[in-house]
Amino acid sequence: MSKTIGTATVTGAHPFMANSTPEAKERMLEATGFDSIDDLFAQIPADHRLTGRLGLPAGGRSEAAVRRRLLDALAKNETCEENLSFIGGGCWQHYVPAVCDEIVSRTEFVTSHLGTPASDYGRFHVWFEFASQLGELLDLDFVGLPVYSYGCAAGHAIRMAARLTDRNQVLLPACIDPERLAVIRNYCEPPEMEGHIEIVTVEFDRETGEIDLRDLEEKLSERTAAVYFENPSYLGTIESAGAAIGAAARAVGAETIVGVDPISLGVLAPPGRYGADIVVGTLQTLGVHMNCGGGVGGFIASRDEERYAYEYPTIAITACETTEPGELAFAPTLVEQTSAMTREGAKDWYGNNSVRLWTVANAVYMSLLGPRGFAEIGESIVRRGSYAAGRIGELPGVEIRPGGAFFKDFVVDFEGTGRTVDEINAGLRERAIFGGRSLSSTFPELGQSALYAVTEIHTIEDIDRLVDGLTEVTR
Repeated sequence: MSKTIGTATVTGAHPFMANSTPEAKERMLEATGFDSIDDLFAQIPADHRLTGRLGLPAGGRSEAAVRRRLLDALAKNETCEENLSFIGGGCWQHYVPAVCDEIVSRTEFVTSHLGTPASDYGRFHVWFEFASQLGELLDLDFVGLPVYSYGCAAGHAIRMAARLTDRNQVLLPACIDPERLAVIRNYCEPPEMEGHIEIVTVEFDRETGEIDLRDLEEKLSERTAAVYFENPSYLGTIESAGAAIGAAARAVGAETIVGVDPISLGVLAPPGRYGADIVVGTLQTLGVHMNCGGGVGGFIASRDEERYAYEYPTIAITACETTEPGELAFAPTLVEQTSAMTREGAKDWYGNNSVRLWTVANAVYMSLLGPRGFAEIGESIVRRGSYAAGRIGELPGVEIRPGGAFFKDFVVDFEGTGRTVDEINAGLRERAIFGGRSLSSTFPELGQSALYAVTEIHTIEDIDRLVDGLTEVTR
């Protein structure tokens, strides 16, 4: 395209951007040694590249017309506010107190920029409180600032373990979330790379859902940098043999990494108590709304030992005394080992700064609940989940598998109904209910099964409505 600006005519998709001019592009191609822009995309198969024009509406529309078009498109979305949702498996519908949104949206937190004392306005203090509260919840002493997601935190922790042990293999359960596993694979790099970490999956018991300890012990070796497992697991199972898994890992000199949903720690033992060396998990369950297209936060924590602290890819926040008696100052530390400071010389590239705002919501949420609040919300989830699993398991042709203890998520096997999960979910959608996440393609060995989640927001009436809907669509 071309535009006339004054007496000059400029060309390009973005004529007002200095680096999009033909002259600038030519200089960049000359510096990189390429003959054309197309050469930069030679590794992308030709059939994956757009050859025609995008089917976009003609230009010249007014702002009002564009707004109406976008609102019409957005109106096609169906939300968990308008529908009853039982979707879980990594992003859950928990209640977010209004005060979390109120405080997290304050300008001193939304607009503050890292590295300038004039813009701090208590942000470092909030980050320190976030790390302190989460550390107490986990029974660990060292918590770094968050990364983009649960999967990113797990990937970083595995690379930390590889550096600590100078080994290149990790064992993890076969029942891990496929999406989280895909992120971990990205962190472990392809085999051709020098920093490649081999991923070996460990079988799980189909009756209890827990890790098969015999298979774990057979696969442990002097190459194992870490054993990674989750408690609760992706399928909701509570891993009762956490201490035994940690002991087996230590016997061969490997680290133990535990993935955890922190909302469960009001009723489950903290991982620091059963031998976890590094703990990772999600921050979404601590006062963060469900969202699509943005990170909901993941954390990394460990014992307060230098060998762990110096392998973190993220900044930590420290408190120190000032010249004013009784006053504390809060400041970032270990900055020099992050990609923000040393780029390719850093421990890892930890991504962007967007999820750090969620630490404000997390700190508010944890302070609101307190120890008793975490116990109450955990007990509420256990009671409601048990009621839901009991009622659903009574339906003809339906079973709850595996049969072990679970927290929040549980697997519903519809194989005996003669219906597919997709058919059942379509029927529930007609009744304004979002059914569980289908496992039929990701875990084919589980047959026509779905992962359901029950949280504190679900009432007994909500669960009864789900059971009534399942009764109708499975006939």
